[in-house]
Amino acid sequence: MVMPMTSEITGARAERAHATRELILTAAERLFAEHGVFAVSNRQVSEAAGQGNNTAVGYHFGTKADLVRAIARRHSGPIEEIRRRMLADVGDGTDLREWIGCLVTPVAEHLATLGSPTWFARFGAQVMTDPALRPIMVEESLTSPSLVRIVEGLHRCLPDLPADVRAERGDMARQLLVHMVAERERALAEGTPTPRSTWQDAATGLIDALAGIWLAPVTPGPDEGKGP
Repeated sequence: MVMPMTSEITGARAERAHATRELILTAAERLFAEHGVFAVSNRQVSEAAGQGNNTAVGYHFGTKADLVRAIARRHSGPIEEIRRRMLADVGDGTDLREWIGCLVTPVAEHLATLGSPTWFARFGAQVMTDPALRPIMVEESLTSPSLVRIVEGLHRCLPDLPADVRAERGDMARQLLVHMVAERERALAEGTPTPRSTWQDAATGLIDALAGIWLAPVTPGPDEGKGP
């Protein structure tokens, strides 16, 4: 009888641990998307992941915040790769729609590759409305080199837009992107009609809407243009 090598045993354990982590991430993402993060316990996640040990979530991920961060990072890699590909095509261009496309299309393309149902968009919407967890998603975004470059590109396309208006419209754009993508994902999961037939078409509609937001006229405030 040939006994397995220590390295083989270690490798098998690592594979099992990885598989368990993936099951937990998938279960948590779905439950968080459908019910909200703090409405779901670690026990519920463990049960949904098929883990008999109710401490599995804590063992593999630590705190719930750590689990949320792990889910975000599970998707950030593929999305970042699409962004990098698109940015290589845009270069230093000043076409506003192209820069908005770099913001919208990677998310839509990533969700399209996952098939249906997906939960990441609704998970993101839940996290972004939670004051305790929102900083995690914001921090993950700020560490994305491609996203930083996209924001810089958008600003270059709008040199005459006042800084406060630019910031305000950035907030509007983020809200529209997060929640419209989540709404489409929900409709697809529930089998209800959607305005656009594909994720690609949905991205085009979002790009149109966001371009309208960024290029909308700026109404002067009541005191602007008045003398001292």
